[in-house]
Amino acid sequence: MTTARKALKIFLGGFTLGVGGSLTFFDKVGYFATVDGKSMQPVFNPDHEQRRDVIFLNHWALKDYNVQRGDIVSLASPNHPDEVLVKRVIGLEGDTIRTLSYKNRYVTVPEGHCWIEGDHHSVSLDSNYFGPVALGLVHARASHIIWPPHRQQRLVARLPKDRQPISLSTSLEEELFGYQEVDEV
Repeated sequence: MTTARKALKIFLGGFTLGVGGSLTFFDKVGYFATVDGKSMQPVFNPDHEQRRDVIFLNHWALKDYNVQRGDIVSLASPNHPDEVLVKRVIGLEGDTIRTLSYKNRYVTVPEGHCWIEGDHHSVSLDSNYFGPVALGLVHARASHIIWPPHRQQRLVARLPKDRQPISLSTSLEEELFGYQEVDEV
């Protein structure tokens, strides 16, 4: 085998492994994304900065749809499937939510769904506009702000105090408060 053929074989092997490995990483583990818009201010793009935040969206963290209240997630828009939204999870299935502008004042989140909202409510198209969102639309959890460097940080799940669910699902109440219903004898 000539030197040129050996070099080509090594290059193609490395290229295939590199591209295949990268695609697998981005598909299964996560990827970087730029956050556009004002709907998640002040968490993302605060103070109308010229630079947009770059975040890491972690696919792996949401395997088996392990979504928690307060998580910031990326999802396909229910109205425009080609559009990707970044919003905060406010409620999970079984939770009752006091809506901000939805057609019903109170909504109990159905099974297999969640309630999402932007932190800057006045400019956010979220569940207050289109209702509960199927968990199947959720792609990934935002885990870190990567850019700009002065804003680098790990993102933690938190719910704004004024957006807590009115009532939690029965299973969560039992988990949080140790409540178990006992049949009377």
